[in-house]
Amino acid sequence: VQLQASGGGLAQAGGSLRLSCAASGRTVSTYNMAWFRQAPGTEREFVAGISWVAYSPYYSDSVKGRFTISRDNAKNSVYLQMNSLKPEDAAVYYCAATRKILARLQGQYTEWGQGTEVTVSS
Repeated sequence: VQLQASGGGLAQAGGSLRLSCAASGRTVSTYNMAWFRQAPGTEREFVAGISWVAYSPYYSDSVKGRFTISRDNAKNSVYLQMNSLKPEDAAVYYCAATRKILARLQGQYTEWGQGTEVTVSS
């Protein structure tokens, strides 16, 4: 599976951005999908995931209520709608895929896309 993330850019604090992750090479309809992020000098951290079973979304506490993950299996894609952005949301965002349902750990993910950078101005 090849994953291509896009949609990053510059947003003001309080603004919104929508990230997209397009998969190719194989359907991701039976993969658990997720977004991770990594700010300079920090570890890559889990942001949001969505199961292929019942499309159940789950989030880190830092983004719960502000971000929404969704998937469209017909388009073989996953999205991350980011609202009420904060300066601390600035990072490179990565999409990832795994067969493990409800996975949150970086090491549980086997497929990774290149990152897309999000910058938030205060």
